[in-house]
Formats: sequence, C-alpha cells, structure tokens
Amino acid sequence: MSSDATTAIPTIPVPDAPAALGQEPAAHGLGTSLPQAEARAKTEGTFPYASDLWAEGLLWAAILRSPHPHARIVSVDTSAATAMPGVRAVVTAADVPGAATYGRRVADRPVFASDLVRHHGEAIAAVAADHPDTARLAAAAITVEYELLDPVTDPEKAFAADALHPDGNLIRHIPLRFGDPDATGEIVVEGLYRIGRQDPAPIGAEAGLAVPRPDGGVELYTASTDPHTDRDLAAACFGLPPEQVRLVVTGVPGATGDREDPGFQIPLGLLALRTGCPVKLTATREESFLGHAHRHPTLLRYRHHADAEGRLVKVEAQILLDAGAYADSSSESLAAAACGPYVVPHAFVEGWAVRTNNPPSGHVRGEGAMQVCAAYEAQMDKLAAKLGVDPAELRMRNVMATGDILPTGQTVTCPAPVAELLAAVRDFPLPALPKDTPEDDWLLPGGPEGAGEPGAVRRGVGYALGMVHMLGAEGTDEVSTATVRVMDGVATVICSAVDTGSGFSTLARQIVQETLGIDEVHVAPVDTDQPPAGPAAHGRHTWVSGGAVERAAKMVRTQLLQPLAHKFGMSTELLQITDGKITSYDGVLSTTVTEAMDGKELWATAQCRPHPTEPLDDAGQGDAFVGLAFCAIRAVVDVDIELGAVRVVEMAVAQDVGRILNPAQLAVRIEAGVTQGVGAALTENLRTARGIVRHPDFTGYALPTSLDAPDIRIVKLVEERDVVAPFGAKAASAVPVVTSPAAVASAVRAATGRPVNRLPIRPQAAVAVPNS
Repeated sequence: MSSDATTAIPTIPVPDAPAALGQEPAAHGLGTSLPQAEARAKTEGTFPYASDLWAEGLLWAAILRSPHPHARIVSVDTSAATAMPGVRAVVTAADVPGAATYGRRVADRPVFASDLVRHHGEAIAAVAADHPDTARLAAAAITVEYELLDPVTDPEKAFAADALHPDGNLIRHIPLRFGDPDATGEIVVEGLYRIGRQDPAPIGAEAGLAVPRPDGGVELYTASTDPHTDRDLAAACFGLPPEQVRLVVTGVPGATGDREDPGFQIPLGLLALRTGCPVKLTATREESFLGHAHRHPTLLRYRHHADAEGRLVKVEAQILLDAGAYADSSSESLAAAACGPYVVPHAFVEGWAVRTNNPPSGHVRGEGAMQVCAAYEAQMDKLAAKLGVDPAELRMRNVMATGDILPTGQTVTCPAPVAELLAAVRDFPLPALPKDTPEDDWLLPGGPEGAGEPGAVRRGVGYALGMVHMLGAEGTDEVSTATVRVMDGVATVICSAVDTGSGFSTLARQIVQETLGIDEVHVAPVDTDQPPAGPAAHGRHTWVSGGAVERAAKMVRTQLLQPLAHKFGMSTELLQITDGKITSYDGVLSTTVTEAMDGKELWATAQCRPHPTEPLDDAGQGDAFVGLAFCAIRAVVDVDIELGAVRVVEMAVAQDVGRILNPAQLAVRIEAGVTQGVGAALTENLRTARGIVRHPDFTGYALPTSLDAPDIRIVKLVEERDVVAPFGAKAASAVPVVTSPAAVASAVRAATGRPVNRLPIRPQAAVAVPNS
C-alpha cells in the first residue's frame, strides 16, 4: 500500500526456522530435512491466517446465495437491506463496473447472478456493514423473486437438455484415436464406474480483506494460490487496469486445490471500492462448500481387450466429467484422462466435459487422473480374475517403461520405473493378521466399540499403479521469475510462488544455501508487485519456480566468484563454495563468503521456462505433457462383510520422485496424499439431491481423521533424475492421491469378491456372503 493510505495492514513476521523452533541450525542445502519456517507457529496456533486480518475502520461482508440450483431471477429488491442501520453498501450484478463474468480458464461465471441461477449457492448480492451480524441479517433481508426451473443434474442428460449457458452444455469433447480400431483380444472385460464429488475441504476458513487505495484502486489480502491470475480477474471485474489492483498473499494454511475462489475476492473488492473502507469476509463452512470448486464427479465406461497371457491389446473407454455450472478447469481435467502406466497398443477413448446445475467442479489435486485410475485399475483386477492370474503379476506384464508411447502418441522420455515400483510394494512384507482378542477390538472395522464380530472380518490385499502429468498441459506457457539478493551475509529470495504446503519456501532457502553457502536465507512475502510465477498446481513450483531460484542464485554466485577468479587467474568453475567457505581446486585460495562479499550487495533475476507442449489434435494426439510421475501402492484392508465397514490397515507406497530434495517434507507430502486418497475411497462425497447440496458441513461431509489414517509405509523412493527438470525432481503429492483410492478399492474387491465400481465405497458394496 502507498505511504499516504488511510488504513494500515499489520505486517506478519516470518521467523527463520531453526531459531523459531528453538533448535541448533541444521545442515542445509538440497537433500537435507530443513524444517519449514512456519512450522512452530502453525503447530502452536499462533500463525496469522487470513481470517485474523484487521484494519482501521473495518467493515464486514456477507453474501446472499441462491437456495435453488436452477431458477430465473424475476427481481431483486435490496431496499430493506439498504435501510438497515449499520449497512454501508449493497451490491448486485448491476453494480459490477467491469466484466460481469470471470474464470481462470473460461470467463463464464458471473460475479453475481443477474438473470439465471445455475447452481445452489450461487452469489446474488453482497453486503457491507459495520458488524458481521448486521451484514448477515441485511443479506437475509434482500428479497429475490425466483421462477423455478427444472435442474439438469444428470450429466448424461446434459447433451439433449436445453442450453444452461450461452456457450452451451458441452465444454469439451476429446475423441482419442490410437492404433487399429478393429483390433481385438481373446479376453474382454467391461465395467461401469462412478466417482463421487470430493471437496478440497480446506480446514482453515476461507477469508480475505479488501482495502481501497488513494489512487482509486484496491488491495486484496487473501490466501490466493494464483495471485496474478486472481488479480487480473478482479481488475477486469472492477473495471480497473491491473496495476491499480494489488493482491497480497497472506496466511495460507495449505491447499489441495484452488485455495481462495475469486468468487470470494471480487465481491470484497467491489464493496471496498463502493464504501471507501476496508471490508473483510470470513466464509462460513457452508459457504465454502457451496462456493468453491470440487473434484469432478465422473462416469466411466471401460472395455479392456487382452491376449491369453493377459497382455493388453486394446482399451476402449467413455469418460464423462460433470463440470457443474461453469467450465473452470474441466478441459484440462479431461486432457489428464488416460489408460494408466500400461503399454496399450490400441486405444479409443471418448471424453466429454459438460455443464449441469450441480455445484461447480474445478482444480483439486490429481484432477482427471484420479477418476480414470480408479476405473482402469478395476479393469486390471477383472482381467486378473478372469485369467486366474495374480493381480500384481498381471500388472507387471503390462507396465510402461521409458521409451514407450502413450495413447496420445507422445513418447515417454522421462524416467518411468513402473516395474521397479510395483515389485517394491509387491515384495514388501505384509502386516500381521489382527488378533481375535478383546484387547484388540479397536482393530476391527468400525473402530472402538464397533458392532462387528471378528469372525465376519475378511482381509484383502489390492494393488494400483497411477501416473500424473507434471506442470500444465497442451501448450500452457509455464514460466516463473525469481530474484536472489545478498547483502550483509543475508540472502533474500523474491518470488511470487505461493507455498501451499508444498514446501516451496523451504526449497528456495535450500537452493540458495547450497549454491551460495549462506546460512541465513529469507523468502519475501508474496504479492503481485513481483513478477508472476503462476499457479500452485501440478508440482510446478518445485520445477519452474525452483528452477528460477536456482538460476538466479547461480548468477549471484558468478558475480561473487568472478573477482576472485580474475585475481588468481583462474576460471570460476575451479572455485567451490562449501559451508560458507570459498576454496580453489588447488588450495591456493581459501576465504569466506562474507569476506568475499566485502559489504557489497549482489542480486540477480532469472526465469525458468520448461520446453513447450502442444494441444491435442482432433484425434487426441500430441506431445501434450512436459513430464510424468508414477506411483505404486499396495493396500491392505480389513472388511466386516456383514456390516460393510472397511478399515485400511496399511498402505505400502513406492514412488518415482526423481530426486529427494527434502526427505522429511517429501515423506509428509506422500503421507498426506495417501490419506486424502483414502478419504476419497471411503468417506468423502459431497452429496446432492436434484442439485441441492445436502449437509454442507463437516458433520455430513466426513474427512478422515488421524484415527482413520492407515499405517503408511514408504517402501521405496526411486531417484532416477529427470534430465529436463531442475534438480531432476518430480511432483510428489498428486500421484499418491491419484493411486490410493484405486488401491483401497482393489483390496476391498479382494476381501469381498464384490465388483466395487463406485467411489467412495458404500457399505452395501462391501457386504459379501461370509463364505465367499
């Protein structure tokens, strides 16, 4: 904010990790478990989240949302709300000065519904008042007359239904054609699969603060995961140039999808511009469930052809994504759909993403890939059963390797150690069987005091192989910029990459520590005054932003070493920095980094841009992906086949990571991804009835707790560096999310003999005949 602003935002100190944790400085650099700077503050509850923000003269916002999934708006009467004492402003669609719609990929979502309501919970109006209760009461006092319309909630019916949007109901169709359509196999299995609506379920409240600026602009303080895109979307809706809107990223508690939906940020800015006062909004849990995007519910039909030995011949599939009311990232999610990390000589896949009157779908970790993994792995189990082959062995006969060709026609040039991963989990010792004794009752499915009987419990072992693409796909221009500045023995990294829990800020410190030999490294807070770094998704900040930091640090290193190299008549390549000391190859030169700096300030700015990709063509062919990451998981479950209760006993994980940059952080990311996948497999499903969200709270939406988390065994991490990636590292957290639901379903199939064709797994799907 400019110095003559009328309000002030308190600064948020970010302590250095070792000092904050009361520890001795740890070994630093890549490959060490440097702790996160915010670790202690977050664990002790003192970390300032966006909901903790405050400013002088603060007003409070509330949003009126539609109770209907599909309706025509006949009239909106705000007079009662405007007349209430303490109400400072009410805004509707008529008060949006700029673009009436927004969207990170497709600008089809209105800031406020004006003529049609297209989903339950869509924003109609927003209120600013001097007290949060007043704001909520005023929002409730707005009178909206609706003409109810029949909602389209079945994505299969969206093709023939009347257009729900001016752009129509079909968002994208991908007809993938690879190989010979007439090819057939001796063994054929078919299946129909349904994947439910998983919510990102951010534990921290979605919140933000908007502060007007003296130049007529506005500043937004929020936990954005893509600040420059969000800034540009907001500026367009405000009718302002981007330079008059500043977005400051603050208090990010972690994210597994788009953290703060622009649908929360834009109304805040409009109210701040209208009132000339700071305005704050803290969304209720219900608003979070209704307002932000969810994982795409998906319907999948598969037919697998194999020869008599179980080797795949052809895969045919139909994949239908329910995008909900608006497009968001559905095209990208559809492109992520594939046949898995298997060699498929012939593939014919029809993929569609359609609009409905269901809640909006969008970016959630592993989007698209998780849904198809659950389906193609179920098909592999069916093939194994039909051939009488061990499920792990069947998979081993078909696994992909470097040099194989994807069904999109792209050659797999990155390391693809799929067979090694599968062998690692297959050969890992199985957990002991549960004891049938009273003191071990807690081991039963259903938990302590469960109603089940030990005699009804069956153990199942299942396998799944998953893969995800890294970075954006189909021609996305991935670029990030970073600056490294060194002065007085302290290095500062300036990069607008948002650390959503991925550990980027820690990685940036490690990169600079290793490159420059400087212990004290700080990462500056993120705002849109810095050059863009892109969204926090698909492992891109480890690759792209980490690459930019490395290049900038190496440029500073050259600035530091050149004078010394010139003085001693040698190349900078003959000098090395270790533990804060600069030495030459022959031992003639030995000095410290501090002495070499001699009070100077050194800085450099660099960019990282991976090699380009291309959109898929009309046959679904093209080099669409920068790289791939792979994972193998073996799940062990106990199922009460009378009650249908499932307990995940153990998840053995082997993962292709490229290079381990921070062992502790990597383990945590894998464990978190597996646990999120277990939730998708067993409990997480945002249910709707004719488009109405049922129980939008943590009572009706069951997240796995620490008691539900299984024993997660990371049995192997394959470090085969991807030569085109900085450091050779690969994305870590998405692929276990993708793979673990399929592994759990596979294990439940093994325990019950039931097909298990729906996620999350309902109790009735896990009930079997006791003798089965």
